[in-house]
Amino acid sequence: MGYTLNFAVVWTNLPRLLGGLLLGLELAVASLAIGTLIGVAGGFLSVGPSRAGRLLASFYVAVVRNTPILVIVLMLYFALPDLGVRLDKEPSFVTALSLYAGAYLTEVFRAGLVSVPPGLSEAGKAIGLTRLGIAVHVVGPVMLRNVLPALGSTFISLFKDTSIAAAIAVPELTFQARRINVESFRVVEAWTVASALYIATCFAIAAALRGLERRFPKF
Repeated sequence: MGYTLNFAVVWTNLPRLLGGLLLGLELAVASLAIGTLIGVAGGFLSVGPSRAGRLLASFYVAVVRNTPILVIVLMLYFALPDLGVRLDKEPSFVTALSLYAGAYLTEVFRAGLVSVPPGLSEAGKAIGLTRLGIAVHVVGPVMLRNVLPALGSTFISLFKDTSIAAAIAVPELTFQARRINVESFRVVEAWTVASALYIATCFAIAAALRGLERRFPKF
């Protein structure tokens, strides 16, 4: 017997899907913000004069990048309570995704720092800036412009990775689509609409980021 498409149930539950989509975007934005802070710190440690700092950044990147993100999510949500640390579903997932993003962004910012012409730092020293002043006012802006495309790609990747949050029952888009599927047995319709929402949102994010890149001069 053939399968007959019927999107009526999906359209009825469209607000639920859109709510899940919005939650996924919020999780991605929060994770990118925290991951960027981790990445900037890790990037400076990676190229800094301290051997201990370089080893610490390298160890963090190696461990996190070689661990599946789902394992990190499950570890934080299910294992931390045994150690006395209890986090709700959403904070737990944001923490896991931030740590995951931070490892990749450490390498992004390290490459961005290496790409900054040495002459800029020398110019900062010549006008009397401190090391912190050079990092904030000279190296930082150039580095950020250089890594902006990679930051955009990371944000899109993080948004797609929010689908993993369904594993711990965070009600984002994938969780809502699976719930509609279970309740109505409209497998094709539920996942087709969910996929279309993911694709459309990623295209919109990419277009917005390309517009943002054009607003900043290249170095």
